[in-house]
Amino acid sequence: MLSRLTRFQAVGVCAVPFAGLLATAVFAPLPFSVAQPGMTANVLGENQGTPVITISGAPTRDTSGQLRMTTIEATGPDADVRLGDVIDGWFRSDQAIMPRDSVYPSGQSTKEIEQHNTEQMEESQDAATEAALRYLDRTDDGIKVTLKLSDVGGPSAGLLFSLGIVDKLDGNGDGGDLTGGRTIAGTGTIDAAGSVGAVGGVALKTQAARRDGATVFLVPKDECGEAKSELPKGLRLIPVTTLKGAVNALTALESGKGSVPSC
Repeated sequence: MLSRLTRFQAVGVCAVPFAGLLATAVFAPLPFSVAQPGMTANVLGENQGTPVITISGAPTRDTSGQLRMTTIEATGPDADVRLGDVIDGWFRSDQAIMPRDSVYPSGQSTKEIEQHNTEQMEESQDAATEAALRYLDRTDDGIKVTLKLSDVGGPSAGLLFSLGIVDKLDGNGDGGDLTGGRTIAGTGTIDAAGSVGAVGGVALKTQAARRDGATVFLVPKDECGEAKSELPKGLRLIPVTTLKGAVNALTALESGKGSVPSC
């Protein structure tokens, strides 16, 4: 049909479906979530008036400094994200456009997703406790650890939970604080053996950390590249792969002795 029309007529015919597609793209919801830096919480202190870490069955230390777990905030699984939102997010350093399925499991309701995130958080807390007590060789001492962090789900606070337990029970091992009095932030999953895993969203989490006063950020080693991509000024990255490595790096940073890894 187009071969029998003038160029002007052909363009006019093509413009009709193109305009329809463009309108659909502009106004139709897209399968993305818009993420931004979220809240942080000092696991050595309180969150919403409740201690994040409570330990019984063993004496604990008074700590200085902070160990801040970090989060991102994303539009909900039922939110309408439009083309304008996506374009705006691509050009902003304080936002990220992420496939919705990478943020929320597909095929699940909001309630099911919340339940899934709660279960992941509980599993992460159990693993973090076991990893810390194993590191300190105190699994048979009858120590009970309770972890509470309201309105946060998922497993990405595992590393910071473990470090908080270590700091409250043992500090740097020589009577000092693991933090050296600094505000340390970070992210990373952890398993019972103390291995640290990747989490996603680290570039946004570094911004949340610096906003809330952190000068050092512990990042899973495999995510160094992403963390460096939008690294705020004044924030030092320390890559980690294990709980032991994280403790060693913080001890070296505090004492000025030994090497501190960098991305």
